Amino acid sequence: MSFRDNLIKARSHLVFLAALGCGLFFVMKLEKIENTLTNASTETAVVQPAPMEAKSTMAAFDAITPLPLAIVGQSSDDDIAFGRIAWQYFVNNTDETTGLVNSADKYPSTTMWETGSYFVAVISADLLGLIEPDKAKARIGQTLQTLATIRLFDDILPNKAYNVQTGALVDYGNNPVERGLGWSALDIARMVGALAQVAQHYPDLAPQVTSVLEKWSLGQMIEDGQLVGGNIADGKLRRDQEGRLGYEQYAAKAMMLFGFDMYRAYRTEEKLMVKEVEGIPIPVDNRLHRNTTPAFTVSEPYVFDGLEFGFDSRSILFATAIYKAQEARFRTTGVLTAVSESHLDEAPYFVYSSIWGGGAPWAVMTFKGERLDSKRTTTTKTAFAWDALFGTEYTHELITALKHLGDPERGWPEGIYEIDGTPNSSFTTNTNAVVLASLAFKAHGPLIRAEH
Repeated sequence: MSFRDNLIKARSHLVFLAALGCGLFFVMKLEKIENTLTNASTETAVVQPAPMEAKSTMAAFDAITPLPLAIVGQSSDDDIAFGRIAWQYFVNNTDETTGLVNSADKYPSTTMWETGSYFVAVISADLLGLIEPDKAKARIGQTLQTLATIRLFDDILPNKAYNVQTGALVDYGNNPVERGLGWSALDIARMVGALAQVAQHYPDLAPQVTSVLEKWSLGQMIEDGQLVGGNIADGKLRRDQEGRLGYEQYAAKAMMLFGFDMYRAYRTEEKLMVKEVEGIPIPVDNRLHRNTTPAFTVSEPYVFDGLEFGFDSRSILFATAIYKAQEARFRTTGVLTAVSESHLDEAPYFVYSSIWGGGAPWAVMTFKGERLDSKRTTTTKTAFAWDALFGTEYTHELITALKHLGDPERGWPEGIYEIDGTPNSSFTTNTNAVVLASLAFKAHGPLIRAEH
């Protein structure tokens, strides 16, 4: 077959890669765009000035000096040892038939968020030299094949949960459900961002990425520049705006990589309020969580943004403030603080450990918005992420306090319970993926820009 014939045959995939490159360029230019909009003269009449309230709200962060990033350009022996521990989790929990990974150790259920985390883990392990590139591609390729064949919710988008062993639609208890639960726009956006990373790091897999995305009606989860989730209510599909401050902007960046207009999701002005925690301004969403409880601020979306995409001028301010509040709490109380959403090793099995949540600082909340402060965890993933991003004296203290938790046979657990220092011995995909992404960031920088 001639070069010309090969070129024609590959044209759709070349277009895909070109589009991805354009999307990446756009995301990398967000800082310049945002600064242009902020500084535009009122005389231009093209860009309207932000409302005075929005300006004064963002002005609360004028006193925050962004911390410098701590990219060191290489991996230490400890980094590689820590990475091997994290990778063991995925060795243990990858299904040989589907290529999907258990969301928690030996629990054969997953979501699109956790599948995206698995792809991030594989790419990071490859960057760290923990697996060979061919094995990394084989792992991701098998999972992509499954994603291209699984049944979608109402033939629209991936269901909220799937059985790892069969690829069947399930509920959150891993019980089969014929129709499904609906879709999570945040989870799918996180998956889309991971697919962009796959296409960048492994161009040979771009055709499979294209095949997957062509089956998903991504436009169904975007309305007027916002993310929209699909939920079942009384047997009918209900479409609800999805995402709060931090998560919403992280997801918007992922979707913009593929050319989707996410102007309302990316903006923060109309939904930002500021709460002072430990004397530091903290960004909080002024909308309710699940329409019942004041929204909460956690570390997770901000560290994901930094590790995967690289901070923009706004997210580095927010991330710095959120980190500094946790260090300040330690300096005041002597209690090691590295909080985010986390799994638990006992009921209710999942909480949001917030910097601000439910109307108060340092609240720990269940998914339904109930307080459960006794389960606040000094989380492994947050400690590794802050250390990779900022590399301060305090983050080194966190790593020193938690490094004994690594289990070479199982991976990294969630962390330690603050109340008594006992381990939170839940082992999860997300924690071990963040550990790997953090270690890869130290050596290579943001994953979407990192090169082998």
